[in-house]
Amino acid sequence: MLPVIVVHGGAGLVGAERLEGSCRGVQEAALAAYRILQQGGSALDAVEEAVVKMEDNPMYNAGCGSVLNELGEVEMDAIIMDGKTLASGAVSAVRGIANPIKLSRLVMEKTQHLCLTAEGASRFAKAMGVPEVEEESLKTDYSRKRWVENLAPGSNPVESQMYGKGKMGTVGAVAIDSQGNVASATSTGGMLNKMAGRVGDTPCVGCGAYADNLFGAASPTGHGEAIMKVTLCRLILFHMEQGMSPEKAADTALEYMKTRVQGIGGVIVVNSSGDWVARFTSEKMPWAAVKNDQLHYGFYKGESFTLPVSSI
Repeated sequence: MLPVIVVHGGAGLVGAERLEGSCRGVQEAALAAYRILQQGGSALDAVEEAVVKMEDNPMYNAGCGSVLNELGEVEMDAIIMDGKTLASGAVSAVRGIANPIKLSRLVMEKTQHLCLTAEGASRFAKAMGVPEVEEESLKTDYSRKRWVENLAPGSNPVESQMYGKGKMGTVGAVAIDSQGNVASATSTGGMLNKMAGRVGDTPCVGCGAYADNLFGAASPTGHGEAIMKVTLCRLILFHMEQGMSPEKAADTALEYMKTRVQGIGGVIVVNSSGDWVARFTSEKMPWAAVKNDQLHYGFYKGESFTLPVSSI
């Protein structure tokens, strides 16, 4: 099996001043993950590495670039899923952690639970020796600015995040390794100016991620409540079970979400044969994929560029 990694950096309308950084970041994340796959590493290790790279990059709404809640605080969600066993681990409303995706994997591997939240997640992190970080280190000038702008009377954070000059949703990765195992991982700072304690689609199996060796893996981005209402990732895999290609399955599910619950977003998908796709109904979504030593990437609808990995 030729290994494949696909990553996304969140759907929405990204301002021109952040376009180059967003595009470069997903390419760097995909290449870092691909190196793991080239060396015989697992799909799980690859998707975790890709998401860690984006959590550490202030360009994205995850980790150190997370948007702030209504109180000006950082609360993050993340999930990882193993397509070989259907094992999954997630955290929600977690604070003071640089890489929630790493904590999610610990939940999967060290507990009998699928998701830990808020204080419970923090206690578990301490028990596992995960370093705490100052919350201020997760905030950027950009996230503070957008938080203040959406405190004004009559502001609409959802509209701002989906259609304004910002970023929305999540970062994520899907992969298939040389053994044919698939995995999915997703991480987010959530919705701009969300209510304290709000949990979106990301830590929910079938919504924020899904992976099954029989059919493939998916990771979404977009309006979390809409993604939850249609269980977007599981819906895509259902369509693939019925014989649809990844592209047709993604487009069908995204269109259903748009017409049924007026949800805008995007998704990356890889199937059990190594076919992959990045599709979205938002104006933009930075994405990158690597297969057969070729880097593919894009930002706008219908856009796809290709470079040999050896030239980078």
